[in-house]
Amino acid sequence: MNIYGMIVLATLLVSFVVDLMTEILNLRALKAELPKEFEDVYDAEKYQKSQEYTRERTKFGFITGIFGIVVTLTFWFAGGFNIVDQWVRDLGYGSIVNGLIYMGILMFGRSLISLPFSIYSTFVIEEKYGFNKTTPKTFVLDMIKGIALGIIIGGALLAGILAFFDKAGPNAWLYCWVATTVFTLFMQFIAPTWIMPLFNKFTPLEDGELRTAIMSYAQSVNFPLTNLFVMDGSKRSTKSNAFFTGFGKNKRIALFDTLIENQTVGELVAVLAHEIGHYKKKHIIQSMVISIAHMGVMFYLLSIFLNHKGLFDAFYMESMSTYAGLIFFGMLFSPIEQILSVFMQIFSRKNEFEADRYATETTSQPENMINALKKLSAHNLSNLTPHPWYVFLNYSHPPVLERIQAIRKIPVETS
Repeated sequence: MNIYGMIVLATLLVSFVVDLMTEILNLRALKAELPKEFEDVYDAEKYQKSQEYTRERTKFGFITGIFGIVVTLTFWFAGGFNIVDQWVRDLGYGSIVNGLIYMGILMFGRSLISLPFSIYSTFVIEEKYGFNKTTPKTFVLDMIKGIALGIIIGGALLAGILAFFDKAGPNAWLYCWVATTVFTLFMQFIAPTWIMPLFNKFTPLEDGELRTAIMSYAQSVNFPLTNLFVMDGSKRSTKSNAFFTGFGKNKRIALFDTLIENQTVGELVAVLAHEIGHYKKKHIIQSMVISIAHMGVMFYLLSIFLNHKGLFDAFYMESMSTYAGLIFFGMLFSPIEQILSVFMQIFSRKNEFEADRYATETTSQPENMINALKKLSAHNLSNLTPHPWYVFLNYSHPPVLERIQAIRKIPVETS
């Protein structure tokens, strides 16, 4: 095994061990005593249920993680990448078509292997704890739609990348970066209108006390809001959420129907204020700029390593190709990705604190935001006492107790 193979193997094993140890620490951080802050939304039975849910999800993660790394290493060392490549080459198509078929086979195989775990997670674990509302029909249709979108949209993008690297010479990475950036921005515009409705129904929030309160708040912070929707989240799960997506005239805020059922008007306004806070603080644009810069660096590095025969030798490949190089570079690049992801999590948690502060200051009702967070945590059976190291590596949002403590420290002018 050459240096490329040793780096990839070490990354896979170290990542697996770190994840395993972090999950164990997180389980040990579970506390039998309910934090006093949550005594008004949890009883002893529900709190115990939330801890059992965390334990079961974690143990299930152990199983899927072990299975995943065993399958990956077995496929790798059995020469699976090369076997598939030789079969694809025997079909006699050009490099771009070969690449699409090769990627398609690997992704289909990965999806097929993970399917039983997805079924068990949805119809056994989520069902056991009262979350699952997905019917077998919806599950299958979601899978079919996802595959179709992957083939149409993902296939088009992949074909473009393969074409650039095969035909455009030394500047291929730059063309790929520009094309991917344009594609990403385009998706931000069309996703809310054309893609998301394929999976969920978005109904304009009807006139009434809630809509009046939300529109009044939006006007008070000079946020033009026309696309305010209720999403049928209950179609798949009883869990609650809200989100902001899109740009320009296509931007929209969606509230899960399950969220509306469990929150007061004031609490819902606070949740929406938090989402508007992300927009006002330019968090969405910042994240997109970082993502675009990240893509540029990745494509540049890819252009350097793509023609290194040693990279292909590490995976027992008889022939070099752009499409296989994309996969191998992704595995080689994963240590850097993991480090970057930690910084992105830190950045994301900072943004969540800022959005909480914006919502608190502009509504002047900190208890509404606090109560909304507490209800969301209780309803979703969230882990109230995650281990700090687990939070550091995995949490895009600060732990709810930290968010509540931060909100209580915000000076608020009341009218």
